[in-house]
Amino acid sequence: MDTKGSERMIERNVTLDVGSGPYELDVHDSVMGLPGIDIRRLRAQARVVTFDPGFANTAVAKSSITYIDGSTGELRYRGYGIEEIASHSSFIEVAYLLLYGELPTAAELTAWESDISAQTMLNEEMRSFFDAFPRRAHPMAVLNSATSAISTFYDVYRRPTRKREIDAGARTLIAKLPTIAAWAYKKSIGEPYMYPNPDYSYVENFLHMMYARPGRQDRVDPSIVKALDVLLILHADHEMNCSTATVRAVGSSRANMFASVAAGMGALWGPLHGGANQAVIEMLQAIHDDPDATIESTLRRAKDKNDPFRLMGFGHSVYTNYDPRARILASFAEDVLARMERSDPLLDIAQELETAALNDEYFVERKLYPNVDFYSGIIFRALGFPSRMFTVLFAIGRLPGWIAHWIEMTTDPDTRIMRPRQLYVGEPARDYVLLEKR
Repeated sequence: MDTKGSERMIERNVTLDVGSGPYELDVHDSVMGLPGIDIRRLRAQARVVTFDPGFANTAVAKSSITYIDGSTGELRYRGYGIEEIASHSSFIEVAYLLLYGELPTAAELTAWESDISAQTMLNEEMRSFFDAFPRRAHPMAVLNSATSAISTFYDVYRRPTRKREIDAGARTLIAKLPTIAAWAYKKSIGEPYMYPNPDYSYVENFLHMMYARPGRQDRVDPSIVKALDVLLILHADHEMNCSTATVRAVGSSRANMFASVAAGMGALWGPLHGGANQAVIEMLQAIHDDPDATIESTLRRAKDKNDPFRLMGFGHSVYTNYDPRARILASFAEDVLARMERSDPLLDIAQELETAALNDEYFVERKLYPNVDFYSGIIFRALGFPSRMFTVLFAIGRLPGWIAHWIEMTTDPDTRIMRPRQLYVGEPARDYVLLEKR
């Protein structure tokens, strides 16, 4: 784990006048971003707790993995800007960066890619695991279950204690998740499972297992490989989002990496998180299919507080500026469709919606800009992925970030089992009434 960021932390104090106070509270400065007031002793000293639904204003850890500045639309992995990372790195290189804190040398990258490629095969007994699911099973449910199941084949991963065991577990997960995802898809369409090919790159191998059939060895279009590679990079980590916080929460109980990541997948599956890009496609399709719908009427509905309609893909809980990932994808989407010689009426609707919203005072005042989900679904769709696979793709991309956070959390001496407090608003103390007297 990279600790250079935490070494630069300095502390000062603030005074809080509450209860029988005042009380001195430490303030921890960050390398970039807001400082944090340390309230760990507040409940014991002042007999009060802080009230913060969703932990939207609570820092649960010191981290050196990802930095976000929502006001300027800035996203950095280990200090590197997302724009440069997406332009020059491969996804598997970014995975190395997130896990080990530095970009690999050419020799390190070659060894890393070789090691990952050598572990992509699943234990043959896993075939019966996939066969046991009904064909209609959602691929995300299969992915979640299989992630936990993998650890049963490796006793050491159930409770790793040494760095080399943790490192081996991380590589195993990164190597095998695309195989699991592809087999989940093949199960859903009733086609034979395809085995990984060690001659292919990480992303190319996944696409091979998704779309190849026995007896055919067609190479995947390089433009499709590049497009998916960029999409996975943009999803690789995003600080303390819902699924990452879930991985850390479960891991704080000393649950192993596989169980913690599987829990993160459950959080990712929600429509307000990883399922949002599928919701964008469904919204655009509904607009396309409605003969009475226009861009203007759609925006009117979005602004009407009495209308349950939501403009999916706009706004973000962190960004009050343009999501930098969306900025990359906005131009990338059109380029991908052009290179693949495909047109998509939903992309036309998306571009018109974006232009209209960015020129609408309502959205501008509220800083409701397109986020990464607004365009990722369009590109996933253009690459031939069914909407049921969108969240699975998100999970493959987010996996290195989840693992990096799990490792950082388990090696942080400040880590405590996550146990939020509450404000009790139920009935006060009252006497029990026997059944015959009620």
